[in-house]
Amino acid sequence: MADRETRPTTVWSRPERGARGPAPERSRPQIAAAALALADAEGLAAVSMRALAQRLGTGPASLYRYVGSRDELLDLMADAVAGELDLSGATGGDWLDDLVGLALQSRDAHVRHPWLADLNDRRGEVLGPHAIDYLDHALGILAPAPGTAGQKLEAIGLLGGLAVLFARRESAATPAGDPSTGDPAARAAHLAAVAAEGRHPHLLAALTAAGAPPPADRDALFVRLLRRLLPAMLGQGEP
Repeated sequence: MADRETRPTTVWSRPERGARGPAPERSRPQIAAAALALADAEGLAAVSMRALAQRLGTGPASLYRYVGSRDELLDLMADAVAGELDLSGATGGDWLDDLVGLALQSRDAHVRHPWLADLNDRRGEVLGPHAIDYLDHALGILAPAPGTAGQKLEAIGLLGGLAVLFARRESAATPAGDPSTGDPAARAAHLAAVAAEGRHPHLLAALTAAGAPPPADRDALFVRLLRRLLPAMLGQGEP
């Protein structure tokens, strides 16, 4: 029982190299970077210890000197993506502007690595060093904002969820099949035609009141939603 209680719970709980033995040929960041490149090129399912070893020009057994399992490798990959976010900007200005900027970075990271959302859906987010830095940075941004600590953590969670949602929508905007299904103007025209048939009066009334939709701009919509939702979650109301 004592051994089980003291066993490291994450890859970061264990030193990267033991006190004995030869110096490591690679580092965990190098291995994670190679795994990211493999996932970006071929998808998450292609990431295996064997495939990664081939990419690195070594044997699968040698990788277990650095990571104990494929799950640990996936944790390193997720945290490596978190490390791509620039947290160097000073906080203390306009908290909403700063948080929206962080959200845009997070969305862009998910666009670059579309497999990341599926990884977190399946395994849950394991907070590595970079992810913890991100969380602390976001809380620093929210320090002057209204709301309780719990509300601020929920707001950061909402930020991440919207980043994933918009990244997925962007990835699906140009499907491999019929290109017209990715055309916002075509979708709007179809919706207007259905509403005009008269069988959906509430939809027709809403579209009539809204008028012509603005040009599709996912960045603008993403920012607009965040600027409405985040202050409301923190008890401030719409800015």
